[in-house]
Amino acid sequence: MNVRVAIDTGGTFTDVVAIDERTGAITAIKTPSTPSDPSVGLLDGVRKVLEKVGAEPQDLAMLLHGSTVATNAVLEHKFAGLGLLVTSGFRHMIEIARQSVPDGYGNSFFWVKPPRLVPLHLVREVPGRLKFDGTELEPIDEEATIQAVRELVEDGVTCIGVCLIHSYANGEHERRIGELIEKNFPGVFVSLSSVVLPEYREYERAMTTLVDVLVKPYCKTYLQSAADRLRAQSGDIPFLIMQSNGGVVKHATAGDKPVTMLLSGPAAGILGAIHMATLAGYDNILTSDVGGTSTDIAIIEKQTPMYTSESMIEHYPVKTPMLDIVTVGSGGGSIAWTDPYGSLKVGPQSAGADPGPICYGRGGTRPTVTDAAIVLGRLPTSLIGGEIKLDLDAARKAYEELGRQHGMSAEEVAAGVLEIAAVNQVFGIRKVTTSRGRDPGNYAMVAFGGAGGLFATEVADFLGMKTVISPPDPGNLCALGLHVSDVRRDYIRTMVRRQSTADVAEIVAAWTALAEEGRRDIRAEGIGDADIKTEYVADVRYFGEGHEVQVTAPDGVSGEAAVAHMWKDFHRVHDESFGFHYEGEQDVELVNLRVRAVGVQNRPRIEAKETASEPAKPFGTRKVYWKGTGWVDSPLYERTELVAGQVVPGPAIIQEYGSTVVVPGGWSCTTDGYRNLILTARETQS
Repeated sequence: MNVRVAIDTGGTFTDVVAIDERTGAITAIKTPSTPSDPSVGLLDGVRKVLEKVGAEPQDLAMLLHGSTVATNAVLEHKFAGLGLLVTSGFRHMIEIARQSVPDGYGNSFFWVKPPRLVPLHLVREVPGRLKFDGTELEPIDEEATIQAVRELVEDGVTCIGVCLIHSYANGEHERRIGELIEKNFPGVFVSLSSVVLPEYREYERAMTTLVDVLVKPYCKTYLQSAADRLRAQSGDIPFLIMQSNGGVVKHATAGDKPVTMLLSGPAAGILGAIHMATLAGYDNILTSDVGGTSTDIAIIEKQTPMYTSESMIEHYPVKTPMLDIVTVGSGGGSIAWTDPYGSLKVGPQSAGADPGPICYGRGGTRPTVTDAAIVLGRLPTSLIGGEIKLDLDAARKAYEELGRQHGMSAEEVAAGVLEIAAVNQVFGIRKVTTSRGRDPGNYAMVAFGGAGGLFATEVADFLGMKTVISPPDPGNLCALGLHVSDVRRDYIRTMVRRQSTADVAEIVAAWTALAEEGRRDIRAEGIGDADIKTEYVADVRYFGEGHEVQVTAPDGVSGEAAVAHMWKDFHRVHDESFGFHYEGEQDVELVNLRVRAVGVQNRPRIEAKETASEPAKPFGTRKVYWKGTGWVDSPLYERTELVAGQVVPGPAIIQEYGSTVVVPGGWSCTTDGYRNLILTARETQS
C-alpha cells in the first residue's frame, strides 16, 4: 500500500487527508494541534490517519504540509532578539517607513506608527556602498561589520536581517556579511535581502527580510524536527511544504526562506477549491474559507487564481509572491458585542481555541457566532464526530442577556449576529469583486472551512450570487488542496527600463537567466524536465507612476515575443485595473522581471459516482429558527448518505463530520458525482 498524506496545521485542529495511490480512496480526519511543538501534532496526524486506513508507517509515500507557524510568530509579536544591519547613513530606514496613512485616519496627523520590528538601538550601520546598477563605490569594512554584529549579540540579538542599499542589483556585499556572521557567530540566524527579496524599495525589502529571519528559528527548527521524526518513522520520503504562492517545495528549501510560508494554509485551500469546482463544471468562482477567527476570500477566473507580491501581516508590509487573498475578521469564534453607542457588532475579536465559544464548555464567557448557530438550531449537540460536546443552555443564556440589551429575544439577536457576520464577509468579497469592476453574481461561491456552510447562502443572497458549492469534507479542503499542488519557485530581478530606450536583447538575457535558474532549482526538487514549465511575468507602469501592474506572457511565449507582448498587453491590463490607459501617449516603464517555475506533480484521481435512483431521505428533524419565518421543524440529512443526483429542498440542515451546511427556504441542494453539494437559489432553477 502506498499512501500520500497531506496535513494542514491550524491553531485549534490539524486537518489530515490521506489518499491511497492504488485505489484513489480518500480519508479525512481531524486531530488536536500542538502549538508548543507543531511537529508532535503533525506526526500524530500521520499516525492516526494511517491507522484508520489500515496502513503501516512504511506505507507512507509522501507527506505534504501547510502550516500557520510563520504567520502566528508575527501575529504573536515574537520580536525579541531581532536586529538589523544597514548601509551607513540609513539607520532610520524603518523609522521613516512610508508617509501613507492607513485607511480610516483620513488626513489625520496624529496616526502613531505601529511597533517597530526592530527598535533603533538594535540597528547597526555597516560601511560599504553600491551604486544603483550594482557597481561598487566602497568595499565592505569587515572589521566594522564583525564589531557591529558583536554589539548586537551582546544586546541579546539572535536573529539578524541584512538590508544594504542597492543589494537587489548586486548581492555580493550581503553574501560576504552572511559569511562573516556564519563564521564568527554560528548560533545566530541571518537573512539577506538579496536572497529574500532582490527588488528595489528599501523599506519593504527590509521589512520582508526581517519577517523572514523573525520566523526562521520557529520554522526551520520545527520543520527539521518533523523531518527527523518522519525519517525515523517512514524512511527518506518526500516531505513537501506549501508556500504562499500555491506551490510546494522541499522542507529544507522552505526552512531556508520561511517568509514564503506566511499564507501556507489559505493558499492550499484555494487549490482545493479550484480542483473541486472544476470537477463540478465551474471555472469562475469565489472562495470563502471560514475558520474560527477569520474568513479568507479569493477570486478565481478560468480556473486560475490571482497573484500579488504585496501583503500586510498585521501592520507590517511583506513582499513575496503569493495568491491574492483578502482576510476579514469574521469566523465561527467571532465575538458578538455591544459598542459604546449601543450598536451590535460581531468581531474582529475572537474567542480563539482557548477558551473558545461558550457552548464548548471550556470557560468561554462571551457569545460568539458558533453560539448563535446552536441557539438557532443550526448545529447538532456535538462536533467532530462527538469529540466536542456543545452546551446549548449556556449559549442560550448568553444570548438572552445580549438580547435584553437590545430589546430582542435570544433568537432574534442570534439571527442578527449571523446576519452581521455574513455582512462582514460581504465586505471582504466586495474588495475582490465590485471594487475591481467585477459582478459577484457572475461567480459561484465555494464555501469551505469548518464554518463555511453555516451562512454561505446568506452571504450569497446579499451579493446576488445564485450558486454555492460545498466540497466534500469542507473542513479539510486545505489538506486536500495540498494533494493537487505543484512544486513552484518564484524569481525576480529589478530592471528599470523605459520602452523608448530599452535594449530588448538585455531584457531577454535577464529573463532567460531567471528561467534557467528556475528550471535548475525545480530539477533539484526531483522533477523531470518534461514536467517543468516557466511563466514570464513583468511589473510594468507608465513612466512617472509610483506602482506597477503585472503582465504575464501567454503559455509558450518567451524571448523577444514575450518582451513585445509585455509592452503591448500592459495597456489592456492597466485599463482593466484602473479604468483608463495612455497607449500611444505615455512612455511605458519596465520595473521588475519575474519568472514562475512550476514542476507539475501527479494529481490524485477522483472518480465520479453513479447517479442515485432513490430520493434523499432525512434521518430526523429539528426545530430551526429561520429569519422571517421563526421556528420550523426542519429535516436533517447526513451528508455521507447523500448520493449523486439526490435533491434536498430547503429549509434543511445537512450534517457531517467537521461541518454543517445550512439550506434555507428559497434554496435547494443537489449532490454531484464528486460529492460536492451544489446549492442553488430556486428562482434560477428550470
